[in-house]
Amino acid sequence: MKYSLTSLFAGLLFGFGLIVSGMANPEKVLGFLDLAGLWDPSLAFVMGGAILVGLVAFTFAKKRTLSLLGFDMKLPTNTRIDKRLVIGSLTFGIGWGIAGFCPGPGLVALGAGEIKAVVFVGSMIAGMLIYEMIERSRASSAN
Repeated sequence: MKYSLTSLFAGLLFGFGLIVSGMANPEKVLGFLDLAGLWDPSLAFVMGGAILVGLVAFTFAKKRTLSLLGFDMKLPTNTRIDKRLVIGSLTFGIGWGIAGFCPGPGLVALGAGEIKAVVFVGSMIAGMLIYEMIERSRASSAN
């Protein structure tokens, strides 16, 4: 129960931050990504702030074996940049540039009733399902 309430609070806080920062507004995001047109640099400050918070949080987390809730720390250990990471990053960036949403803000916009978010989240789920089918196929052919 404690974990569920903490997760709910963290999700609500994150969603609120996305709304306040403008990250859940696809027009604002597309304005940030439009470097050749009317570029809106305001989201660069949001991202810079997020990077600073992440650096502090991960520095703190690396020194711990248990989370603040008492769970085992499970931080990523792989630092290799491979073909799959590059392709996934490019796919993410292209989708972000086309839609003006990434997963978190897309879900927030869906919760706010934005029609564009319905298409985005549906496409995101379809992409996840396709990825899962490909991975299962790869795993079964490797065995």
